[in-house]
Amino acid sequence: MRLVVVGRVAASVLLGSVLVGGCARFDDSASSPFTPEPTLRGANIDPKKPSQSPTSTTRPSGPCIDPDPAVVATCLDTTGGLVAVGDGALVAERRTGRIMKVVPEMPPVEITRIDVDGSGDGGLSDIALSPTFREDGLMYAYITTPSDNRVVRIAQGGPPKAILTGIPKGPTGNHGAIDFATADQMLVLTGDAGDPGAASSASSLAGKLLRVNSPSPGATAEVAVSGIGIAGDVCRDSRDSIWITDRTPVEDRLQRLGSDGSVTTAWTWPDRPGVAGCAAATDGVAIALTRTKALAIAAADEKTHAVTSAPTLTAQDKYGQLGGATAGPDGSIWVATVNKTDGQPGPNDDRVVRIPPPQAGGGGPD
Repeated sequence: MRLVVVGRVAASVLLGSVLVGGCARFDDSASSPFTPEPTLRGANIDPKKPSQSPTSTTRPSGPCIDPDPAVVATCLDTTGGLVAVGDGALVAERRTGRIMKVVPEMPPVEITRIDVDGSGDGGLSDIALSPTFREDGLMYAYITTPSDNRVVRIAQGGPPKAILTGIPKGPTGNHGAIDFATADQMLVLTGDAGDPGAASSASSLAGKLLRVNSPSPGATAEVAVSGIGIAGDVCRDSRDSIWITDRTPVEDRLQRLGSDGSVTTAWTWPDRPGVAGCAAATDGVAIALTRTKALAIAAADEKTHAVTSAPTLTAQDKYGQLGGATAGPDGSIWVATVNKTDGQPGPNDDRVVRIPPPQAGGGGPD
């Protein structure tokens, strides 16, 4: 399988650190998530820079040092979404509201912290950089508050500002996800807040994929897809297809929203492996699985977009429960574990892991 990676990658992002509650300060070296992307096999990577996980297996011992060289960061709290940035990634901590910068061989650095209600499955679910981050320095987050779920915008040196509010909050189904479809249109995936009926109701923002044009304070949303269960993730590929993962009481799903507005179910999992984060590509989608503890690679036909064979699994039972996923600039898939939520956390959990590209004709490393 040749997976050409797109979406959610900023080719050369280095974010400055800050430890001021509710405020953030970033440098201006970030590039747009819409920068042309390299292939998964690293054909366009600078040969002077390493493009694969470290090959050395010798690491110093001690607390929060994982012997696996593919592990980028350790000892995080329960994670939310993550975004690849330059040689590292930004990862959200769902319950604490912290956004951390993680880079191989360096300790995690707190970028900012947002006040959230992290009870149940709520909190800081996902993050996204503005498509014009280099110019405006804006970051967006999907969060749970004591009264609702909402999308907020974080500017350099300022507190979060509400962009979209009033997304229903419930005992479950509060997780949501965000991504950009175009430079001025945000996609917001909302959970059903524990009420499947709300997901099919036109009067509710719960259980929907929403389009938010020109996201700014007081923005309104239009419904693109209804009937979402427990929200997994939303990710875009270079052919303007939007991929959605969610969990229903009877099955987990991978759905595709075409550029013409049509919605198709690309694959279903009756065994409900716990679909979560996704990273889209021109010929497939990588999907983090929580219950099955693996990364699934769903190959899609480049012309019809159809998924006709069962997704292959990689890194199964190696890192535990996987939540967030993002595509790295070298074609690797970065994932974040969620073992501290309801799994069996090890001494170094939760972690961010860089999984190498799947090999042609195979499912990747064991």
